[in-house]
Amino acid sequence: MSEVTKLSNGVQRASTFPLDASQPISEKDAQSVKRETQLSDARAQSTTMEVVPTQVGYDRWAEFYDSEDNPLVLLEGKHIGPLFGDVAGLTVADIGCGTGRHALRLAAAGARVTAVDFSTAMLERACSKPGAEAIAFVRHDLAKPFPLRSAAFDRVFCCLVLDHIGELNNFFLELRRLCQPKGRVIISVMHPAMSLQGVQARFIDPASGRRISPASHAHQMSDYLMAAVRAGLSLEHVSEHAADAALTAQSPRAVKYLGWPMLLLLKLAPSYV
Repeated sequence: MSEVTKLSNGVQRASTFPLDASQPISEKDAQSVKRETQLSDARAQSTTMEVVPTQVGYDRWAEFYDSEDNPLVLLEGKHIGPLFGDVAGLTVADIGCGTGRHALRLAAAGARVTAVDFSTAMLERACSKPGAEAIAFVRHDLAKPFPLRSAAFDRVFCCLVLDHIGELNNFFLELRRLCQPKGRVIISVMHPAMSLQGVQARFIDPASGRRISPASHAHQMSDYLMAAVRAGLSLEHVSEHAADAALTAQSPRAVKYLGWPMLLLLKLAPSYV
């Protein structure tokens, strides 16, 4: 359920006085530089981005989420297929299902799907689509334990969600709890390298023209991997995917990320010592 943008164009003004490299900067001057930098950056962000609570953001995004130019969703669609495998007859949980792009595909392939999301508007969009009647949709706060039975699912999907989860350790424990002993957990997430460019999920509000960002967290790759390890999940697959010429041909917004890692994919299995 997840797209990206720059938070700021950089520091516009570092100081209002000349700096002489031959003389040390006083602590007072250094603090002045810091304050000017912070204020300049804050002004730049305030004119370009409105950060809202995650659920509020996705409720507002739902109406046009599927029709937007979203390079991250396109890149995920290109690479995640082999991790799905044959799901016919399997029980599947889609955690953070959004407007149902994976839940509907999995159900059409013969899986028995339970799809969970915290956005009422996203779920309403998912429920309105053909094939939705075969899916059990559940509205639930993803930061809390899921109202689903333990070890009930052959596959647990969590796609373009993790950067909106603050407490990763408990979240990964919940993903493992849902997974059958011989099941698999499959994850896609915006690559942590994107945060080095100051980017996070966002959309353009058609009414105001403002860029809106559902609140997110700048996790590192080690945060994801160690949360998996602590939850008792072993790594079967990890891959990183960058924007390429084929993606930019589909998505004009991908041009500025050409060659930069955008997507991280993981396939995990419950481990037993």
